[in-house]
Parts: sequence; structure tokens; C-alpha cells
Amino acid sequence: MKKEIIYTKNAPEPIGPYNQAVKIGKTLYVSGQIPLIPGKMELVNGDLEKETIQVMKNLEAIILKANMTFDNIVKTTIFLSDMGNFEIINKIYGKYFDSENAPARETVEVSNLPKYVRLEISVIASEID
Repeated sequence: MKKEIIYTKNAPEPIGPYNQAVKIGKTLYVSGQIPLIPGKMELVNGDLEKETIQVMKNLEAIILKANMTFDNIVKTTIFLSDMGNFEIINKIYGKYFDSENAPARETVEVSNLPKYVRLEISVIASEID
């Protein structure tokens, strides 16, 4: 199988030696996204809801570049610096998926995240036959 690198200017540039996403066969692996504003590479700060929306926009831009949508997402991993933020983040996240089609998921509290952000989300998506 051929490995295809997925890149879009509509999502933030990677801040390390990795790609925004890699597609192998019908499966898309999207790197963790933080609330960086594409093009500016500045963080959305201060409002957790706005930060979460920016993360979801970044993910959407990448999966759209791979000709997929949120309906193609089969697995998400949410990293939080404080599990006390779970309810707010979960409320915003839930607006992007209906309960019948929601992907598998885990939410993990970590001691720190890149650029000291409060959340990071990565996804795995797949073409649906």
C-alpha cells in the first residue's frame, strides 16, 4: 500500500517533525490538533469553547483535504491538561457527531500539552464503502 501525505494550508503547519495526516489505503491518521489559527500560527486563548471549536475546525480542514467528513471518523483521542474541562469540551465536541454515528473515543488527562494548551484531539478516519 502507498502512503499518502495529506497537507492543507487551511490547518496549522506542524510544529514538529510530523505531517498533518497520513493516509494508507482507506484509512486516514490525523495528527493531534491544538487550537492554533492556520496561517497565523497563533493560539486561540482564554475561552475554552473557542479553543475547542478551533481544534475541530483544524481537524475538519484536514479530513476535507482527504475527501472525507466527520462521518468518516471512526476513532478520536482527546488529551486534556485538566479533566475538570471535560464537560465544556465534550459539549462542543458533541455538536460535530450525532450519537448514532459517533466514533469510538478515549479522553485522557495529561500533565502537559504542546504550547501549554488545554486540549489536543487526534482522529482516525476511514473511507466508507
